Amino acid sequence: MSTPPQSADAAASVRWLVYLVLIAIAVGQMLGDIFAVNSTEFARLEDEKVKAAKAETEKKLRAQGIEGEELAAKLADREADVRSRLRLQRPFLSANDRSRWNTIRALVEQGTYAIDDIQAEPGWDTIDMVKHRDKSGEYHLYSSKPPLLATLYAGPYWLIHRTTGYTLADHPYEIGRGLLVLFNVIPLVVYYVLLARLVEQYGRTDWGRIFAMAVATFGTFLNTFAVVLNNHIPAAICAVITLYAALRIWYDGRREWRYFAVAGFFGAMCVVNELPAASFFAAVAVAMLICSLRQTILAFVPAVALVAAAYFGTNYIAHDSWRPPYMHRSQTDPDDDWYRYTYDRGARKNLVSYWTDPKGIDRGERSQEVYAFNVLVGQHGIFSLTPVWLLSFAGMAMWLIRRRYPNYKLVDTPLGQVVAEELVDRRALALLVGSVSLVCIAFYILRPLEDRNYGGMTSAFRWVFWLAPLWIVTLLPAADATARSRTWRILCAILLAASALSAAYPRNPWSHPWIRNFAMYMGWSELPP
Repeated sequence: MSTPPQSADAAASVRWLVYLVLIAIAVGQMLGDIFAVNSTEFARLEDEKVKAAKAETEKKLRAQGIEGEELAAKLADREADVRSRLRLQRPFLSANDRSRWNTIRALVEQGTYAIDDIQAEPGWDTIDMVKHRDKSGEYHLYSSKPPLLATLYAGPYWLIHRTTGYTLADHPYEIGRGLLVLFNVIPLVVYYVLLARLVEQYGRTDWGRIFAMAVATFGTFLNTFAVVLNNHIPAAICAVITLYAALRIWYDGRREWRYFAVAGFFGAMCVVNELPAASFFAAVAVAMLICSLRQTILAFVPAVALVAAAYFGTNYIAHDSWRPPYMHRSQTDPDDDWYRYTYDRGARKNLVSYWTDPKGIDRGERSQEVYAFNVLVGQHGIFSLTPVWLLSFAGMAMWLIRRRYPNYKLVDTPLGQVVAEELVDRRALALLVGSVSLVCIAFYILRPLEDRNYGGMTSAFRWVFWLAPLWIVTLLPAADATARSRTWRILCAILLAASALSAAYPRNPWSHPWIRNFAMYMGWSELPP
């Protein structure tokens, strides 16, 4: 049931204590995962190679009559020497995040966006790279990721490198894990706090609000991806900041310049991290124009222009082109096909691009119908892996159907602030989130064959992660509606438990979802890739 006005302040204080506990647990789990992160497959390979080298060395030493402490000391030296030369273990779990790490290293250590030398080092290889000429006409390899995010992330690494002389090559764990905390965990704390403020304002019951924050802290894949460098966490954080500022303007009637500037800046940043977020940005821009033409032109637009200049500017500096790498996939012009190439490595064997003949899931799903099924309710399903999102779409429907929705707000009186009930129209918010969600999902389902790959080797359909804060806000009316029924609360808890299971299952986010692994275990070999 709704929190009554007379007890609202006390109840809110208790709820914030619960939010604090949920956030603290989530942060602790992410930190534990980051401090434990390691490329385990390379760890096993390294151990096997070290074991073989030590066995061979021991055999030779014993043949020379060396025994006891001298033998142990020499074997220890041999192990240290082999490990220093192999250097196979890294806290970087896939070609995807190594692509960005390579750019960060190249910028700071070599002053270039070209990653030829970095990716050739043991343990730093990646398939997410392109080849094209630089300004002098020479061919080089570059990350296929838009360079703005890596450029921003290079700043803290530059500071570490300049002050200590350490590099990611020499100290991958100390620097890599520290930067992951800086880039992922700390911003996610901001994300949680802003979401909690939205949940407080747009929720009506203790149960609904606490449930929404439980979903935010444990029921999404953002925590899962905190152990790797990625664009999905920054996109989700930008989305919640944009939403917060836009709702302050739209529903609260705030007209301060800072809210328009924040909405413009972070809305644009959301787009540069996730292209389909352009639909969200466009909807917010229209809302800002409706609220205030003046503030939109003088605050919102300049903030957008700043991001656009940074995005296209870094892209031009890196690639001598205004178009990002993913727009250079010409089927007719070899110079404009940056993905399919052979790279001459001199005395070493030529490097043939992985994308010349992609394997497995990267070949794309031939059937669009099968792809749609798997994206929605199948192996990478939005609703099969994270069924709690069903409540989000139910909440959108509730807000759309009901013109006036009861809500509580603080009102200033001569005796101080009191909580009063009001009837509000949430249809605009539900329409925004619903339309943006449909556009984003349809965009990916309707992609050509080579792009219908579920996001590659990944534990969920990662291209919709940025929608998490929008969906958490819209699940509030559905969660509130279940507050009076124990049966419905249990059902909600089951949906949350299933979502948390999916998010906690992968030790490495760049691995198959549990649904696919279970299907393979059961011998369902006909399951689409």
